[in-house]
Amino acid sequence: MSRGTRFRYFVVLAEMRTGSNLLESCLNQFEGLVCHGEAFNPHFIGYPNTESLFGFDKAARDDNPQAFLSCFAQQPGLTGFRYFHDHEPRVLDRFMRERSCAKIILTRNPLESYVSLKIAQSTQQWRLGDVSQRKAAKVAFDPSEFEAHVRKLQDFQCRIQSMLQTTGQTAFFISYEDIKSLEVLNGLAQWLGLDETIDELPRKLKRQNPETLDEKLVNPEAVAEGIARLDRFNLARSPNFEPPHPPILWAYRACHSQPLIYAPVPGCSERQILQWMGRIDGNGAEGLLSNFTRETWRDWQRANPRRMAFTVLRHPLQRAHDVFVDQVLLGKRVNVRAFIERLHGFELPQDKSDLASFESEKHRTAFLGFLKFVQANLNGQTAVQTRPIWASQSRIIEGISTQCPLHRLVREENLSEELSEICDRLGCTTPDLEPKPQRGVLQLAAIYDQTVEQAGRAAYGLDYEMLGFQDYSAD
Repeated sequence: MSRGTRFRYFVVLAEMRTGSNLLESCLNQFEGLVCHGEAFNPHFIGYPNTESLFGFDKAARDDNPQAFLSCFAQQPGLTGFRYFHDHEPRVLDRFMRERSCAKIILTRNPLESYVSLKIAQSTQQWRLGDVSQRKAAKVAFDPSEFEAHVRKLQDFQCRIQSMLQTTGQTAFFISYEDIKSLEVLNGLAQWLGLDETIDELPRKLKRQNPETLDEKLVNPEAVAEGIARLDRFNLARSPNFEPPHPPILWAYRACHSQPLIYAPVPGCSERQILQWMGRIDGNGAEGLLSNFTRETWRDWQRANPRRMAFTVLRHPLQRAHDVFVDQVLLGKRVNVRAFIERLHGFELPQDKSDLASFESEKHRTAFLGFLKFVQANLNGQTAVQTRPIWASQSRIIEGISTQCPLHRLVREENLSEELSEICDRLGCTTPDLEPKPQRGVLQLAAIYDQTVEQAGRAAYGLDYEMLGFQDYSAD
């Protein structure tokens, strides 16, 4: 009997060999609950030998999975299904967002589930109802395969957790060991809104592999290596608190005569690229298509399905130094200037005429102050808003890719060769690339040392790691 549950249907989020068959059998012991197996399994509907469910066969379900999902909430009592990471992806977002869907999350020790999966694949015995028919086997433990198994489970569990958090929902968590607990099962029924309880477990299903781990493996000594490969606490991750950056559509530049689009990263070789693209079109940089809106950008993409999209990457230290000179010393970044002056106790130059007298040691110290500011800013430790001009190139590219998947990431040091390759792909003549603009009196090479390099890596660690930059070289 139900006491006015807030749920209309339920889902058991699990994986293969986590005990989901056993949990389903337990749930079906309650008169008010019905679980219909792996309803969204890509190979069958509900169970391997089931032809249809709610009037849908497999083809009809695949044709309209949303309509099939709606059927669960329309059944008498509380009806649900089991869902694994590789089941129908088109329904996941919907049932996870619907508060009327109860989420039951079943987990098992990943080492046990991995070995159980290997045995089931070897014996082709996926359920056991009669112990006399049990098939036993020893399997080999593969450390690389186990690592991939754990990563797959973690990725799906993290995704589910994020969806629950962002929608403000909770789930009922149950482990493999808990399935045999009447108290836990009755607690689950109570959470689902049922008044009834059960006083015995189903006898139909049996545990298939009760032996110890060593007895199930031909090479149990390999387990230690497999576990050592795992970073269970994700300690090797690179913490990243930098906010995402939306794509700057208005800054994109496209040719009229070629399906070529340039999505600039602020602080990189924009002027050179625009002049080069203008020569391809024959109308100069000013004649390129620009100022895209979402609508006009979508129109251009549709008109150029075989396009070539690229951007240019710059060494993080060189980019940071040019931003420091142009935006802080000669620009209007008053807050950043004040941060550096407060940090080091001296005033920065006010205009170009003062740069010549800016001695080398103060230049180096001030630039280190800017890198320290960037590090704090990208970690969310300053009151100053993060600006694209000094943001990580990696995060800028992430934003670009949401609207403009890039075909090429061109390194500034290889600009001439890579732009020539782009023209070869497009089948057009490669125009001359104008010389790189000369910088002013303040040069990064004049102050560079390992202290500067380490400060750059501290500020732009994500770019060094994700984009493969090496130590700065003036050559």
